[in-house]
Amino acid sequence: MSRVLVSGGTGFVGRFLVEHLMRNGYDVIVGGRTPHPAGFFSRPVDFVPLFLDPDLNQSAVFAGVQGFVHAAFEHVEGKYRGGEGDDPDGFRRANIEGSARLFETARNAGVKRCVFLSSRAIYGSRSAGYLDETLPPDPDTLYGVVKAAGEDHLRLLATQDFSVASLRVTGVYGAAGPGRQHKWAELFANYLDGKPIEPRIGTEVHGDDVGAAVRLMLEADSDTVRGEVFNVLDQLLDVRQILSLVQTLTGSRHPLPEAASADGYLVMSTEKLRRLGWQPGGFERLATTIRELVTDGRSA
Repeated sequence: MSRVLVSGGTGFVGRFLVEHLMRNGYDVIVGGRTPHPAGFFSRPVDFVPLFLDPDLNQSAVFAGVQGFVHAAFEHVEGKYRGGEGDDPDGFRRANIEGSARLFETARNAGVKRCVFLSSRAIYGSRSAGYLDETLPPDPDTLYGVVKAAGEDHLRLLATQDFSVASLRVTGVYGAAGPGRQHKWAELFANYLDGKPIEPRIGTEVHGDDVGAAVRLMLEADSDTVRGEVFNVLDQLLDVRQILSLVQTLTGSRHPLPEAASADGYLVMSTEKLRRLGWQPGGFERLATTIRELVTDGRSA
């Protein structure tokens, strides 16, 4: 499999997927509403218009494509939970019906593999403990409902000739594209300005590690991944841990926030994905990335 279409490839997460696949020998096409600017990727990438519109026949974009990675998502800019804004019906239509139409079109066009970027949000709010893929979805946000519906639609389309898988991804970190700020830019700036930082904890994974999970879905034995879902996360991180690295790198004397309690925080199990050989970068990758982000911030 060499030619892969990535919907939403110019998004924050999508860009990591495109770069990872290109670096590993794939011929990548980016699908989206507007073309990416020159120099947005590390090398030139073909672009095709692609929309989350169930009324459009977009079969032509799948010509010659063997793999489809669906990372596009219609939402209010900067928001996923609450991304419906004041148009929940349009949000549902684009992300459920629009995605389902793309999945069906890909299968009918002869695409062999399809990977859907789902979310941790499908688990909703539960009691403390680990979340594994055997738990039924129980979303408590419209974002989670939409992602769960996408998983269901895709799973029903699975055949011997159309191998599908969904990745339930947690918070993603890493450098943003040219001209964009990374997700922690405001956090770093506020800390270095001496502003108070609220304790906070969350699960994170580097964007390139998400790319590795996507590539695994494209390359693993079809019978192993067909119709399956996999959790994708690396670490449970405290904001204090993140800023302690910033403090060391910058020599800042501003106090760090208090450590946040992990009591009651729900962490997804990744044993299922790791059994297939997935190995995220862990603390070493986190430290390297924060060093790069701080360095880039200084040069900017």
